[in-house]
Amino acid sequence: MKIVVCIKQVPAASNVEIDPESGTLKRAGSESKTNPYDLFALEAALRLREKLGGTVTALTMGPPQAEEMMRDAYSMGIDHAVILSDKKFAGSDVLATSYTLSQGITALGEFDLILCGKQTTDGDTAQIGPALAEHLHLPHTAWAGEICEASDTYIRVRQKLSAVTQVSEMNYPCVITVDKDLVVPRLPSWKLKKAAEGRPVRFMTFQDLPDQDMTRYGLIGSPTTVERIFPPEKSASRIYVDGTPEEKAGKLYEVLKKAKFLQAGGK
Repeated sequence: MKIVVCIKQVPAASNVEIDPESGTLKRAGSESKTNPYDLFALEAALRLREKLGGTVTALTMGPPQAEEMMRDAYSMGIDHAVILSDKKFAGSDVLATSYTLSQGITALGEFDLILCGKQTTDGDTAQIGPALAEHLHLPHTAWAGEICEASDTYIRVRQKLSAVTQVSEMNYPCVITVDKDLVVPRLPSWKLKKAAEGRPVRFMTFQDLPDQDMTRYGLIGSPTTVERIFPPEKSASRIYVDGTPEEKAGKLYEVLKKAKFLQAGGK
């Protein structure tokens, strides 16, 4: 069983800078972490490997500092780490990102299963997994909340949809995006972390991908246009009210009414 897990490095805090020209996040130099949903995908892959054997490869598209994230993935127990890193990939939207990942996976060779987190905490589109499957012409299941059964030839999962749950079965190769309730991610192993210090992280650039059509990558290959993006406004103002509980309730009511959170009569 050859499993590829697509992961992403996301900002670890809300205090991030925005590139005024491209409208994208300035990731270089900012504090980052592994996208939380991708940790569930990594754990699911490791458990499948424990049951069925094989290898787990973590794949990401990002700047060179994503190597730190890959070291963390090694400490969880993955077998291989690959980073797609090239200035030509900068500014990619969902379409260009998913296409770049599909080309990276194609360049890596044969695989049985691709796992992705349901969504990322910076983009929240939840579209990369399904788009990746379309580029690779593979069956896919989104928002999997449970792996019901897995064998050497097929996998059966339970999807958590908006109003219902649905059980889907697919033969390999296929793509699955996993929800946060699927598994509980294991803690990184100190022993594996020390062993991972010398493990290779493979870097792939545009020149390593099968499709050399530049119109499919980066800003050029991104039909999505961002009119404006900005960090949320910060407010440090506080109001303190003193007195008995009844007095505090009355003062709080007046504050909320003045801010037009309440109408006359308290509604």
